[in-house]
Amino acid sequence: MRVRLALAATALLAAAAAPLAHAGGADGSPVDPAARLADFLTVDPAGLLGADGTVTLSGTYRCLDDSAGPVFVGSTLRQQDRSAGIGGSRAVCDGLLRTWTHTAVVKEPAYQPGEARVEGTLVQLAPADELGLPAPGFLARQESRVTLN
Repeated sequence: MRVRLALAATALLAAAAAPLAHAGGADGSPVDPAARLADFLTVDPAGLLGADGTVTLSGTYRCLDDSAGPVFVGSTLRQQDRSAGIGGSRAVCDGLLRTWTHTAVVKEPAYQPGEARVEGTLVQLAPADELGLPAPGFLARQESRVTLN
């Protein structure tokens, strides 16, 4: 009787652990834990608007690999018929969650306090052909409503 209980417990533990060991491999093969992570980018729901036209936007990102070429975080602000790039920065692709903040002075036409939209992008520049000329590859994109204060 004790042998049956031990065998049953072992079978249950093995069945429970199997999904963790394989973690989604469609063919049942193990998947590297780092492969479960994905490149992504978020945009914070509020942006800052200075009296001098300075706009500050922020958010978070994660990218896993920049070995094919440099990765950049970009942000574009849209309000009514106005659109402007609000900075850009080089991403650190180490799989960790990181923050980004972009600031730009936009004088004409100036943005107003209130609702706007921000498109954030995570872009990698990688050689596209045998000449080595870089072409953009979009790793992540997020479009969000923000409130400018």
